[in-house]
Amino acid sequence: MERKEYSAGAVKLSFWFMEFRKVAGLLNKGKTLDDIKKLNSEENIFGAPTKDRAEKIMNTIANRMNCIPSSFLRIFTDSDIATQKLFVLASILASDTLFFDFVYEVIREKMILGSNEFSDSDVRIFFRNKQVQDEKVASWTDATIARLGTSYKTMLFEAGMTDRGKTIRKVNKPILDPVFAHWLGDNGLVQIEKALAGVR
Repeated sequence: MERKEYSAGAVKLSFWFMEFRKVAGLLNKGKTLDDIKKLNSEENIFGAPTKDRAEKIMNTIANRMNCIPSSFLRIFTDSDIATQKLFVLASILASDTLFFDFVYEVIREKMILGSNEFSDSDVRIFFRNKQVQDEKVASWTDATIARLGTSYKTMLFEAGMTDRGKTIRKVNKPILDPVFAHWLGDNGLVQIEKALAGVR
C-alpha cells in the first residue's frame, strides 16, 4: 500500500456509500470512470445540490477506486451490505494515509487489547502525537483537527465499525468475509486487513 502525504482533506468528504455503489453498478455495465464522470456532469447522477458538489463526490469516489485494484469490483458486487461498507472503508484507508494511521494505531490497538471503545481523548492524543512527528500536521489549527476527528468518527460509524456515542464510542469488531480478507491479502493490502480485523 502506497503511503501518501498527510492531508486534512477528509474534513470536506463523506463516506458516500450509496454513491460508491452507484458507480460500481455503472462500471459493471461496462462504463469507464471517465464515462461516469461525463454522465455525472450532464445528469447529476448523485442528485447533489450543486454542480461543484456532484463533481467533488465523483472525483473522490474515482480517487478511492483508483487506490485499490480494479479486481475489487466483482467481489464487491457479490458481497453483502456489511462487506460492501468495509470495501468502501478500505478504499478510503488506501487513499488517506492519516486516516489509515488513525484506524491502525488507535482502533486496531483497541481491538487487540480487547478494550472495544475509544474516546475523544484517544483522538486528541493521536493528533498530538502526529503534530510532534509531522510538520504539516503541526501547522493545522485546533479547529481543523477537531473537524478531522469528527470526520473520522463519522466514517467509522457509517462503515458499521462503531456506534454513535457522544464522547465514548463502542468499536464493533467486524468478522471479515473470507473472500474479502483474501482479496485484501492477495492485493498487497495486508495492513488494511489487520486494521479492520484488529490483529497484529
